[in-house]
Formats: sequence, C-alpha cells, structure tokens
Amino acid sequence: MTKDYIFLESTISICNECLKKVEAKIIRKKWWIYIKKFCPTHWVQEEILEENPNYYFKKNLYYKPWTGCKIQTTYNKWCPRDCWLCPHHEQHTCIGLVEITNKCDLWCPTCYANSWNWEFLDLETIEKMMDFYQDSEYNKADILQISWWEPTMHPQIIEILNLAKEKNFKYVMLNTNWLRIARDENFTKELWKIKLWFEIYLQFDWFKDESYKNLRWKNILDEKLQAIKYIQKYKIPTTLVSTIKSWLNDDEIYKIIEFWLNQDYIRWINFQPVAFFGRWNTDTKNRITLSWIIDEIENQSDDFIKFDDFIPLPCDPDRVALTYLHKKKDKWNPITHKIDVTKNLDSIKNTFAFDLKDIIEDKKDWDCCTWVCNPWAWLTKILEPKLILMSKQEQSDYVNNNFFRISIKSFIDVYNFDIKSVQKDCVHIITPDLKKIPFSTYNMFYRNK
Repeated sequence: MTKDYIFLESTISICNECLKKVEAKIIRKKWWIYIKKFCPTHWVQEEILEENPNYYFKKNLYYKPWTGCKIQTTYNKWCPRDCWLCPHHEQHTCIGLVEITNKCDLWCPTCYANSWNWEFLDLETIEKMMDFYQDSEYNKADILQISWWEPTMHPQIIEILNLAKEKNFKYVMLNTNWLRIARDENFTKELWKIKLWFEIYLQFDWFKDESYKNLRWKNILDEKLQAIKYIQKYKIPTTLVSTIKSWLNDDEIYKIIEFWLNQDYIRWINFQPVAFFGRWNTDTKNRITLSWIIDEIENQSDDFIKFDDFIPLPCDPDRVALTYLHKKKDKWNPITHKIDVTKNLDSIKNTFAFDLKDIIEDKKDWDCCTWVCNPWAWLTKILEPKLILMSKQEQSDYVNNNFFRISIKSFIDVYNFDIKSVQKDCVHIITPDLKKIPFSTYNMFYRNK
C-alpha cells in the first residue's frame, strides 16, 4: 500500500485522550509537517506541527549545546513526568516566571491558566522564589517575568518589582493586561522609577472590537490606548504580545507591526499563536503555527520583511523565531539582510535575552583583531560611535528608539507535543515550593495540582 506522506523522524508524544506517552512519527504530507501518534487505546492521531517545511528543516541548523543550570531531580517517571528539571532537559531557564497572584480583572477564554481560588503570594515566598531562580542559574539568571493572571492587582506589586531589581536579574518584565496602567497614572509613575533594564509586557491584539470580545470577552481598546499614552509619557520600554487566532486577527499581523514601528518606547512585538490548554480547548484543525505567521509577515508586508529574515533562536529553535529592524534616517530595515547567522552561532548566547545592549557593552573591549574576527562586528557599523561614552540610560534610550524586535513564540500542548521540543523549552515556571518546571508541561500536567 502506498502511503500519502514522507517519514522524517521518530519521536515520543502524548495521546490526545488519555495523556499517556505514545510513539510518534514526524511526517511531511504535501507541504505541511505533521506529528502522527499511535496510541494502543485511542489509535492514530494526526496534528499539524508546521505549515512551512522550510522552517522545520532550517531550525535544525540552529541547535547548540545547552547552557548549564542546576538539575533538580533524577530519572523517576521519565520525561515529561519528572519536570523540575531532570537530566533529560536540554536548556537552562531563559525566562523564569514568578506567578504572584491568580486574581484577575478579566476572564480571557484563551488564558493558559484556569483557576478559581484567588490568592496572593506573600513577599517572603516571592523572595525565596527569586533567590532560588538566581541560584539555579549560578547567579546569572537572564529574565525574570512577574506574572500570572494580573500581577498589578497584588497589593505589594511595587515592592515586588523593586525587590526583583535588587536581585540582579538581567531583565525584569511585568506581564500585565494594561488596565491598572490605564486607570492609575500614579502607578505608572512608580514603574518609571525602576525602568532601567525593566520592561512592561502588554497584551495587544489589534484595534477591532471583535478581536477583544473574542479573545478578552470585552472591548478594552480605549483603556489600552490610554495606557500607551502613560507609557510613552514616562518613557517605559514596552513589549507587546499579540495572541493570534485564525479567522480573527491573522490577516492583520503586519498592520500590528507597522502601527507600532514608529511609536516611542514600543521596542518589541511578540506574536503567540493560540495554544490549546487552560481554558482554550477546541478544534486544533485551525491551529496557527510559527512558520505560518512568518509567511504571513512576508506576504502582508509585500516582502519588506522576508521569511529568511527570521532566525530560529538557538535556545529554543523549535518554538522561537525572531528578527530585528534598525532605523536609520527614519527608515526601518531588517538587520538580518546583511549576515548569514548560521556562520555566527558561536556569538549568540543560549538565551531569550540576547540583546543589542550586549553588543554595545562588548564593543568597549574590542581590539583591532576583534573588529576583524568577531562575526558581529559588522553590526557596530550601524551603531553610533558615541554609544560607548553614553550612560546606561542613554544607551537604553538609543536601543529602545532605533531597534525593533519581532519574535514569534509558539507553545507546546497535548496535541502538538514532541518530546524534543519539550526538552528544549527555556521558559520555566518557578513554583512556590522551589521547583523549575517547563512552561508547557506545567500547563499540561501540573498547574491544577
């Protein structure tokens, strides 16, 4: 019998129904990449992984040896049932999430969490979680994200953020729905006081009433626009995160980019295709994949930003891709037009926090040989020479206003579960009982516990 697919590799997955580990194949069918699972009880299941096979093959060029961190457990039930972190895991923590409250003033149907027991973590527990995260990364932790339902509702949120700044994380991010920022200018002033190496991580799904009613259950656009006015007034670096859902806002991805390119202090947009866990459990046939979003950015931008401008991030190439734009004489251009990144992987750290600020700092120590040999030396040609003499705040302002990062982060759920991707997951939940658990497996198996 002739099969209608090309077999690419074997893997391990999870049955959609019983959640048991099952054997699986990665296959190519026509132009799409699928995972084909074989459960003895629930038989064959097939789910899409990528809509552009070029990305699936391209990402394999970006794998690097993992960056070490402390392992917390030994083999017991085996991956993914030993998730804090076991020796099978292949990446350190790029982003550590400390979830400080499960109280929220929205009820988004796409939320990855689903809990009714409202509570606030106390400051002592939160500090222990921060210290544990730093220690697990040998005191070189990259990004701390203060998160969960709506962290700005925590009565000690400013104290928590100030405490985080004292712990020497490379970046501190506040993951918020904007509402308190829009309603409380004094709160935004307090955020301004800690803005150096601090970012706000804000939901923004576009300008249509339909998008907000569908993704957030209410239209909060006016409040989001008010929040932006305060953010720009107080010059607080901001990352926007857009949840992309098929047949809702997937036709306006580049419009989102285009609108924010020339808005001050909006320095990063992160697109997240809807994942199927938490409250969102529906038909996966309409799943949007990482590579589909890249294709749409190329198509919707009329090839201004091309498919090959996006680089699989070496810390998690299966699930994260990004590109940078640089503004010169009021014109934006992708910087990846000028370099073959596959030849320069040694210069890219295994981290989501890879940032142009690092290159500015490194530039201070370059000698004449480094200028010739360093594969990123070309980038200094577009940086202002006076950057070296600037204060950290001035450097930060320059980067915030002249570079723009576009990233795509797709999540692993039960349906698209591929054990290789899970073991490269670099976004980890820091739990109150001091464990690090990969974000995706936490939402699949551990959150309700």
